[in-house]
Amino acid sequence: MSLADQASLLFIPSGYKSQKVYSIFPTDGDGDFDFSRSGSATRIAKNGLITTVDSNVPRLEYPLIDGVVNGCPSLLLEPERTNLIAYSEDFNQWAQTRSSVSTNNLISPDGTLSADKISETSDSGLHAISQNLTVASGVSHTVSVFIKKGTNEFVQILFGTNNVIGNPYVNFDVNQGVFENNGTTSADIEYFGNEWYRCSTTVTTASTTFTYFISSIKSISDSRASSFTGNVNNNIYIFGAQLEQGSYATSYIPTNGASATRQAETANGSGDADTFNDSEGVLMTEISALADGGLSRRISISHPSYDTSNRVTLELDESANTIKAFMSSGNSTVGGLTVNGINQTQNNKIAIIYKANTFEIYINGFLLDTDYVVASLPIGLSRLQFEGANGSNPFYGNTKQIQYYNSALTDSELEKISSWVSFSDMANGQQYSII
Repeated sequence: MSLADQASLLFIPSGYKSQKVYSIFPTDGDGDFDFSRSGSATRIAKNGLITTVDSNVPRLEYPLIDGVVNGCPSLLLEPERTNLIAYSEDFNQWAQTRSSVSTNNLISPDGTLSADKISETSDSGLHAISQNLTVASGVSHTVSVFIKKGTNEFVQILFGTNNVIGNPYVNFDVNQGVFENNGTTSADIEYFGNEWYRCSTTVTTASTTFTYFISSIKSISDSRASSFTGNVNNNIYIFGAQLEQGSYATSYIPTNGASATRQAETANGSGDADTFNDSEGVLMTEISALADGGLSRRISISHPSYDTSNRVTLELDESANTIKAFMSSGNSTVGGLTVNGINQTQNNKIAIIYKANTFEIYINGFLLDTDYVVASLPIGLSRLQFEGANGSNPFYGNTKQIQYYNSALTDSELEKISSWVSFSDMANGQQYSII
């Protein structure tokens, strides 16, 4: 019998229905999570395609490694975001500068014939499509778009002069899957299979006017707004453009004629007083954040009355590369743990043990911090939630599993439940390529 079979609560994302995500243990349903999201949202399905789920349906997101689904799904929870681009798939509605658009020309990452072909004209100058938008000034915005090479493999994302701080740009090679960032806050390229890449970059707006260009270029080292004589046979394929206020790209939000909002998600209410032990216990999670730092994201065991008087909380901290845990009893903090140097966006296995005079945290098989000055322990623990004990600091990210034990485990057992069973397990879990 594995250690997981001894857990009083075991959550591995697999079964769900509208407004509910099922846990393996307890078998009577007390460990199931109440789920909520108003409106539809997209996910990566088991076939590797972008699919849409209905309002209040949880998203089980499958991991893509080198463009292929590899491994079990995670529960994806995201904050509210709005795609400000009115036409995310119909690029014939975009302004065309020395470029032409052929709509519905290729199979897109959602498996439908909805990707457009963008071709150059034979004129000399910038060859691009663009959108003019009104945005909030002085805050982070992230643009993203799916691009597939045609006869051209080099693409530049740039912005209107003085629209963003520093007039930065990013050049992408959608054949090699690399980019050169020239001054944006951050940039990324993610392979979605079938030669499709999602290219993204984050900038800080300098005014309420925002012009977003997707331009053909001749090489990955081209300068901003590169000018050249075009070739009508030179083209790329494009799908799913997104502009959202925030410091990282979230899951794709389709639009057709107007901006669209994906509402925030919650998953709470797992367990009861019989599930948790006030005197001792172990909380183990396998999780990853959507961004490293920036805000506090918590998973808590507490009382259903939404107060912080008695709690055991795991936190992905607002400081990058920092994971914390803390414990309260009788409205006083009785234990605190801090671990630095851990990338929150990686899939980390984290185990917290609490018992008399002991509060410890293990990450990926290693004991990394201890607190042995524990004056008292929490009482009334009866609810596990993807948020802080008072309902704030919601956890947004991916959850592969949660285990809770209502008795303390040994050091070797804690190492085991927080370790990877093999090198390939670790590589797949953290989405590394094995070559």
